[in-house]
Amino acid sequence: MPKRFPKESVLLLAQGLGLDLGGKPLLNGLNFSLHPGLNLLLGGEGRGKTSLLRLIAGTLKPSRGQITLPGPDGLGTPRIFYACPEAAEHDDCLAQDWLNQQRSQFPDWQMPVQEALAEAFALCEHLGKSMRMLSTGSRRKIGLLAAAASAAELTLLDQPFAALDGRSSRVLRELLLEAAAQRERAWLLADYQLPDGLADALLQTQVDLGD
Repeated sequence: MPKRFPKESVLLLAQGLGLDLGGKPLLNGLNFSLHPGLNLLLGGEGRGKTSLLRLIAGTLKPSRGQITLPGPDGLGTPRIFYACPEAAEHDDCLAQDWLNQQRSQFPDWQMPVQEALAEAFALCEHLGKSMRMLSTGSRRKIGLLAAAASAAELTLLDQPFAALDGRSSRVLRELLLEAAAQRERAWLLADYQLPDGLADALLQTQVDLGD
């Protein structure tokens, strides 16, 4: 069963966080916390949204400050889901094999969620294909399916509506509205602005990197 954190729980705490790229500061002095429910990361092109997600995921190291994962109530460090199935390194992987790789990393993986979203995103007929045969939108949908099914305590989404068709955008919008009401998982959505249809969603934290 997924862990159920109290409303005031902090799953991640950033203090004085900074990142230099090419000898210049990209991020500097960031202080924020992430909580169960829906959290929002805003920023214009080149302001560091993806880099900040990578810092949180642990694939980049900060130049200054620190990120801590408190593990509220002694329940242990939260598992983080962050994946980019559209990256070229996955071109030769079968879509189903990529999903199986993700599933092996998350012991609370929810197969009913995987099956329901495969149907909702119209992915069933594509799972036996290699990633290189799929459109960017289909690859993104596979990543969203994995994000939801992972049951990770902290899920990071980088511009998830990009390249999605109308039907899939509606499915994702419903998923995020449900995420906003969750108390057992935290979601961080990174985008240029709050996506359409989410204006009434309760946001736990908003981090704004500027235009």
